[in-house]
Amino acid sequence: MDSINIKGLEVFAHHGVYREENVLGQKFVVDVSMQVSTQEAGRSDDIRKSVNYGSVCDGIQKVMKNRNYKLIETVAEEIADMILLTYDDVRGVNVTVKKPWAPVMVHVDTVSVSISRKKHTAYLGLGSNIGDRESYLDMAIDELNKDKYTKVTRVSEPYGGVEQDDFLNGCLEIETLRTPEELLRLVNGIEKAAGRERLIHWGPRTLDIDILLYDDVVYDSEDLHIPHVEMHKREFVLEPL
Repeated sequence: MDSINIKGLEVFAHHGVYREENVLGQKFVVDVSMQVSTQEAGRSDDIRKSVNYGSVCDGIQKVMKNRNYKLIETVAEEIADMILLTYDDVRGVNVTVKKPWAPVMVHVDTVSVSISRKKHTAYLGLGSNIGDRESYLDMAIDELNKDKYTKVTRVSEPYGGVEQDDFLNGCLEIETLRTPEELLRLVNGIEKAAGRERLIHWGPRTLDIDILLYDDVVYDSEDLHIPHVEMHKREFVLEPL
């Protein structure tokens, strides 16, 4: 992947743990590297096919000037979020926030925080066999799109008549900035809002949302297994997927 880089952007802002830092302010220096394909822009010589680094610089300054934060860790996260949520073509970003005038009692040139964040592609399986099944599936899509860090990018056709005559299933492709565990909490919250009760294992449900795939990650925790361990056995998952 190509990159567009911004190095040494100086911003005078008011971030810090101490009151004096919030009142008097100080200089911060920001470096950004954005992972984006530049081929189409390079061949066409058209700024509309690229990411305008001037606009990115303006956005960084707004993030840093519009609100005061205690931690430069938070400043870095806010900058990364702004870039990834504003520019569709940017797939990932590295952000370094430097604090040259850090109030420590020893001599240092600068202290800094560096983070790497990127957009993830995940696939979710949906199912419902209680009440207005299609409405519950539509609700899941709407709620996912309401989340600041998640966007539904593709939706399968509903798939029914499997396991139980009244079951309706489907799959979604999403783009998300959330980690697997954060995504799990999000979908569990949507299930709960739909009235999902986990009373009987494999029992009837208003809405069931499973994380099937997340990039090419293999992930195992007490509550989450990616890829989904039963996915390959289920035609009602594989067909819409």
